[in-house]
Amino acid sequence: MMRVLLADDHTLFREGVRALLATETDIEVVGQASNGLEAIRMAEQLLPDVVVMDLMMPVMSGIEATRRIKTQLPETKVLVLSMYDDEEYVQQLLAAGASGCILKRATSEELVKALREVASGGMPLDPHVAARLVKDYVRLVQVQGTSPTQEIGPNAVLTPRECEILKLIAEGNTNLDIAEQLGLSRKTVEVHRTNLMRKLDLHDVTELVKYAIRHNLIVLTPRE
Repeated sequence: MMRVLLADDHTLFREGVRALLATETDIEVVGQASNGLEAIRMAEQLLPDVVVMDLMMPVMSGIEATRRIKTQLPETKVLVLSMYDDEEYVQQLLAAGASGCILKRATSEELVKALREVASGGMPLDPHVAARLVKDYVRLVQVQGTSPTQEIGPNAVLTPRECEILKLIAEGNTNLDIAEQLGLSRKTVEVHRTNLMRKLDLHDVTELVKYAIRHNLIVLTPRE
């Protein structure tokens, strides 16, 4: 049973998500918080597996609450559910330790799928969010003149399968999406993801996206 804490300052929205998740036999909502500080306190008390975190809340933002929860409870996953897809916010969330980010316009099926992905060690990103990360990094390369062949990880040697999975991760696919596309089990994809992180000495999806761009694993559409 996945134990979930909901953190959002809109009561009606929280209740709607709680009612939705109540229909899932493997998910239990153990608490609801109305601001970031309350989310931290409840996470410490309830020890949820996953915190579904809003970005903009009173008292303390979702970014700061995520950072503190991950510092105090490193095993607790944080899935950000936000109205905002701005790349700056997303980068801050991933740097704070969030395990994924989906938008509030997502369907109920997408939310449940993202929760299960996060709980199993994946890092789901809304396709719009992933696309913004790519565009932001491309702008940085254009401004700073960063070499597209710059290495990140030491002695990085990837197999063809690892390159294929890296490309799909960088394009915003979840572990389950990749498993279905390649005809693999989700567990196998998770092992490949772990090996990629270790080989390349990378620690989050943002760094994977940057690596994929630098090594031409993602085909970018020219900016107008």
